[in-house]
Amino acid sequence: MIVGTALRSFEGLLSGSVSAAAPILLAALGGMYTYYSGIFNIAMEAMMLAGAFGAVVAAHGSQNWFVGVLGAVFAAGILAAIFALFVLVLGTDEFVTGIALNLATVGATTFLLRRIYKRAGAFSGTTDRPIPAMPKIRVPVVGNVPVLRSFTAGHTVVEWMIPLLIAGSVVLVFRTRFGLRLRSAGWNPASLEASGVSTRRVRAQSLALCAVFCGLGGAFLSIGYLQLFGENMSNGRGWISLAAIVLVQGSPLGIAALALLFGFAGSLGLKAQSIDVPPQFTEMLPYLATLIALFVYARRRRRLRPSGVPGG
Repeated sequence: MIVGTALRSFEGLLSGSVSAAAPILLAALGGMYTYYSGIFNIAMEAMMLAGAFGAVVAAHGSQNWFVGVLGAVFAAGILAAIFALFVLVLGTDEFVTGIALNLATVGATTFLLRRIYKRAGAFSGTTDRPIPAMPKIRVPVVGNVPVLRSFTAGHTVVEWMIPLLIAGSVVLVFRTRFGLRLRSAGWNPASLEASGVSTRRVRAQSLALCAVFCGLGGAFLSIGYLQLFGENMSNGRGWISLAAIVLVQGSPLGIAALALLFGFAGSLGLKAQSIDVPPQFTEMLPYLATLIALFVYARRRRRLRPSGVPGG
């Protein structure tokens, strides 16, 4: 009996890790494209938050979860277009523009939440008009296998899409002409321009792809994971995604591994709350894991750097 209880708790922890990792992984995959194109994109937090709000508005209004996903991508796309306008066209600083968008999106979504739904804090639909949730897919055979069922049972369609999105990203970035141009935009933009391809256009395309992935991550948060929208519900996940990208230097598989690590830390925090651990401490765990990963990365870079060479 004790073994069975422990096994169920472990399976719940693994299942929660997958769900907690999904929005981080999706945003990080999107940020990977801007990373390779030479854009330091800290506006992923804003894109994810806008996507979460857009998903609730579209899904609640249409009573269709797929329309909610489209609304999320559209909302994130608006922010990507604003970012592109200021950074690529007007030449503003990427960091300052990203910070401004992050702050503005928190304020805008909070204002619109209270203006449209007359609610403060969170909106979870009404009795006669709930927020449609993403459908969950269960695998009949594998769903009965201990431990393995944690990764297959009760996950949404977006979570099931993630392995395909990772594989597709690997192919797109490293096996296609677009991927070559994308990497050239970041590593050697002068050569890309000399070949007749606009660096600005490639970077704009990378921002569009980032918006799609961040929109999916936001939609998963609000209509897949929780079925509500709360003020600032992205809660730093965009920053964690950016840290994951930098740590593995844009590797899609590395991003997936780190996202699962951060998701495990988040799931562990939720489990710890059930044994009377203060929630303020458990909410720190994903960010603590991020700091530890950054520390290990910095130490590793220092060891590999030749002596006498300044690092940056």
